[in-house]
Amino acid sequence: MKILILGGKGEGTVFLYNALRESFSIEKLIIEEPVSKSKLIKRRVKRLGFLKVFNQLLFQIFVVRILIFFSKQRRNELLKEKQLIKTPIQQDKVTHVVTINSEKTISIIKDVNPDIILVSGTRIIGKKVLSCSKAKFINLHVGITPKYRGVHGGYWALANNEPENCGVTVHLVDQGIDTGKVLAQSIIKPTGKDNFVTYPYLQFSAGIIQIKSVLRYYKSHNFFPEFNVNDTTSKLYYHPTFTGYLFKRFVKGVK
Repeated sequence: MKILILGGKGEGTVFLYNALRESFSIEKLIIEEPVSKSKLIKRRVKRLGFLKVFNQLLFQIFVVRILIFFSKQRRNELLKEKQLIKTPIQQDKVTHVVTINSEKTISIIKDVNPDIILVSGTRIIGKKVLSCSKAKFINLHVGITPKYRGVHGGYWALANNEPENCGVTVHLVDQGIDTGKVLAQSIIKPTGKDNFVTYPYLQFSAGIIQIKSVLRYYKSHNFFPEFNVNDTTSKLYYHPTFTGYLFKRFVKGVK
């Protein structure tokens, strides 16, 4: 069973590759460049409005950096405890592209002819890429779908007082945003030492376990396991705002 990974430059792609490389045949990784900050901000402003985006940027500039600084010990604990390996990916396995939706991506996919394409932290994959191969596209989403689509699903579940929906989903990729058929889910249980920047470590760890299970099942049966979603409520979430985070932190205790 040949596997190709489409990934972003984040830690998640490295964690995923290192967790799978000993047990599965990872033929190739296609890593895309991040969208430029100016383009990203312009898109957000057009979609959400200037004031909200400005508030989100305040959160990312101040709160996230402070949390990263004070969470160093906890992050190192989780790396060791959850066996999240940060060893750099072998460069002979990697091809870099400006965007995952490029003709170069399509050419590589056709050349490798994989059975499974794993997606980790990329922008939305377009129809041309999704339809260029018979391979099954699978995404690891750090949230419970369809209820928590978009970004920071674990945090938003806690902020909404729904710890039963704080988790991770493995799902097939379609043209929507985290709307594909669910293959597996896991709930995480953060401790008092965890916060916004450590929830993803718990989610990646749980998600990798589920991906391994799904891949083994597909390899044995040539089809995916069935998973029933009980709550089909669906909402797309964005980055927290500075004021919104502080309210949840000091009024509701959600870190």
